[in-house]
Amino acid sequence: MGQLAGKTALVTGASRGIGRDIAVRLAEEGASVLCVATNEALLREVVGAIEGKGGKAAFAVADVSRPADADSVVEKVVKDWGKLDILVNNAGITRDNLLMRMKDEEFDRVLEVNLKGAFNLCRAAARPMMKQRAGRIVNISSVVGMVGNPGQANYAASKGGLIAMTKSVARELGSRGITANCVCPGFIDTEMTQKLTEDQRKALAGTIALGRLGKTSDVSGVVAFLAGPGADYVTGQDIVVDGGMTM
Repeated sequence: MGQLAGKTALVTGASRGIGRDIAVRLAEEGASVLCVATNEALLREVVGAIEGKGGKAAFAVADVSRPADADSVVEKVVKDWGKLDILVNNAGITRDNLLMRMKDEEFDRVLEVNLKGAFNLCRAAARPMMKQRAGRIVNISSVVGMVGNPGQANYAASKGGLIAMTKSVARELGSRGITANCVCPGFIDTEMTQKLTEDQRKALAGTIALGRLGKTSDVSGVVAFLAGPGADYVTGQDIVVDGGMTM
């Protein structure tokens, strides 16, 4: 039995990359996982992978930037499985551009998904978690939200805002037995970074103390810890998973 046996979890942005690995990892630890994203075909594949390993999972297609969608997926977990123990807000997008060239839509859409989306889910999840006087909220931010990055004023704003919001959520809900923490990945080997040339990857690795890009499992392992019993007294924290790049 895993450390999350009997728990239920909701993971957004679960169709690929870090979110997919988080969903699989929580299921391996024994949780029943609702995988949420906008791509149904990829969601079916993730659920199939989890069930193929003996885990329990379901999926829901939703746009987290819509409050009604956020309410709906939380209601689905509670209706189908009786409770919501773990919320992981991983859904995120990029619309990179230099400040002088960035369109309003590029700025607004990134904030709508990355920050407002997480807010929508936290708000929806707070009610059942407060009722049961227990819950874990893990928000996936980024080191870009801490140190900035050229061409990503919108992304940095959304991820920095997510760190600040998480601390407020932790203070508001702590007395009800609910923890809220951020995980801030650095450069992780996903579809996004795989587009880099070999020379670019080597140059990037040279800025990291451990000398390599991170793996999705490096992030999902920290999320599993924060969702588990070992993190009972950890809240309001931003845990950096970047191989020492920003230290």
